[in-house]
Amino acid sequence: MTTHQLPRSDDQLRVVALEVADDLGDVATVRAWADRLLADLPDDRRRVAVWVAEELVTNALLHGEPPRQVRLLRRPGWLCVEVDDGCLDTACVRRSGGGGLRAVAAVSVTWGQWQRSTGKTVWAEIVTPV
Repeated sequence: MTTHQLPRSDDQLRVVALEVADDLGDVATVRAWADRLLADLPDDRRRVAVWVAEELVTNALLHGEPPRQVRLLRRPGWLCVEVDDGCLDTACVRRSGGGGLRAVAAVSVTWGQWQRSTGKTVWAEIVTPV
């Protein structure tokens, strides 16, 4: 796994990215990475954000295709977790199974996805303290 920080577009937005290998074992690495980067958040908000990152990465590993990347985008009072994968299929809330996206929707302000010619990005926004 490779991590890198993307250049800031302004002083308010911070973007940090982590490449995710094609291995469910990397979910633990994503968990530790997000937990470390979000250590300044109150425990309840940090736990929610880390769980959302884990869930979106797990979905990308189980249902998506490489390459995969997770990003944390932050500015005061706002956090967005984005996960890219190379699968063109739309992410969907399933009626049965783990219910991951349904749970992500329940703890997020909003969530969604962008389709790209090379795959998709699934994202979730979380309110954080200013």
